[in-house]
Amino acid sequence: MGIVNKIMEIMMRNRMNVIEESIANPIGTQERVLFHNLKKGKSTIYGKKYHFDEIKRIHDFQRQVPAVHYEDFEPYIELARKGEKDVTWNGKIKWFAKSSGTTNAKSKFIPISKESLEDCHYAAGKTMFALYLNANPETDIFTCKNLRIGGSSELYQKYDTRFGDLSAILIDNLPFYAEMKNIPNREISLMSDWNTKMNAIINACKNEDVGSLTGVPSWMLVVLNKLLETTGKNYLDELWPNLEVFFHGGISFKPYAENYNLITKKQLNYFELYNASEGFFGIQDQLHNKDLLLLLDNGIFYEFIPMEEFGSEDQRFLTIAEVEVGKNYAMVITTNGGLWRYIIGDTVRFTSTNPHRIVVSGRTKHYINAFGEELMIENAEEALKRTCLKTNSIISDYTAGPIFMEGKEKGAHEWMIEFDKEPEDFDLFVTILDKSLQDVNSDYEAKRYNNMTLNPPVVHKARKQLFFEWMASRGKLGGQNKVPRLSNTREFIEPLIILNTK
Repeated sequence: MGIVNKIMEIMMRNRMNVIEESIANPIGTQERVLFHNLKKGKSTIYGKKYHFDEIKRIHDFQRQVPAVHYEDFEPYIELARKGEKDVTWNGKIKWFAKSSGTTNAKSKFIPISKESLEDCHYAAGKTMFALYLNANPETDIFTCKNLRIGGSSELYQKYDTRFGDLSAILIDNLPFYAEMKNIPNREISLMSDWNTKMNAIINACKNEDVGSLTGVPSWMLVVLNKLLETTGKNYLDELWPNLEVFFHGGISFKPYAENYNLITKKQLNYFELYNASEGFFGIQDQLHNKDLLLLLDNGIFYEFIPMEEFGSEDQRFLTIAEVEVGKNYAMVITTNGGLWRYIIGDTVRFTSTNPHRIVVSGRTKHYINAFGEELMIENAEEALKRTCLKTNSIISDYTAGPIFMEGKEKGAHEWMIEFDKEPEDFDLFVTILDKSLQDVNSDYEAKRYNNMTLNPPVVHKARKQLFFEWMASRGKLGGQNKVPRLSNTREFIEPLIILNTK
């Protein structure tokens, strides 16, 4: 295994001990995290307003402190961005991760405290490697370089604070010893122009011994395909014989799995991450099971709203002790970055409660439910996967939205799909997609029965590079920027239909 791995094994064993303790005592771990955060926040403007110093139990916390969306919390964030101390977290917040999200064009600024940087994001990075080493003891990735792909990552100064893409903040603050194992270097990683940056990344990594990849599947694929084109190689193995694993997050890997199989001869390991500007929440901990271990000792206290109650007056907020396997929940977080009972917008489903493992099932706002069909991203991606297998096709990007009823006309779903490999029979693809959606979602099936409520889906074949051009036009290339997959409105599908005809 080598001396390097031996040293790493010793270092990572300490991290595994922490993980195993949190698995053994999940309720106690979460209580400790909450009351540590409350202690740090009790002297802040927010803490004084909601009397943090009087909170003795989790029930008190839920009764006294409101659950909020970003819009509710924004005035406090703006105050902190102007340099005010002790707003929602002890001391001054110097960093804010800028995230436009995927539900509207308005930018969000997520506070990144020193504690969230060290004890959430960086701690999760260590956990990622510890879990991978634990699942794959024979790994040699620590003797090789890690190729990381962040966003267009220029950092900006405003007032007395700085903001930018989360990846830029993380890279800018990494200690030198962590930088030694990562490529490209800090200067290239922080370039703002995506096209210039991509060429610089390729020049920096093509002659290195790369053992692992870290990034968002869509943008990593763009770089890797450009790398193969530039070097004249057919497979990554020809460049990097020791390439072993891709640590990926930000979006679902399902639509891209076949694309990666086409550029590697050997079977890579794919390790899924669940991270966002707001925090690092989950990491795959088993080699051949994509379920994510929920990180309970990462500075984040979790609550979960059953999706059938979400948005109602009687919605319940369940703790880790109360969740059930198989149910969809909207996730609410309290973090060591100073977010308090923040409704992040993601939905998760528990696959296990011993230990607590989840899958990300969608977004509270990223679904189509215009006709009572409750189509979640998880449904869409499973249906697309089945359809591609049956039609021998490969998808690179997609989005979908509703066609609303007009007069006597029934509604439908409208899709824009860009293919890496087109199906031989496009009409058959549409038929199988419709059938697959019915197979994975009984509500959709009921609405499609005899075209009772929904007509068959309308599917447009996107020209090559359509989604890339659209994202570029919106200033959203690279990093954590994501193509919005499903929307309950036509805000995404309509601009793409127009652009597709140009």
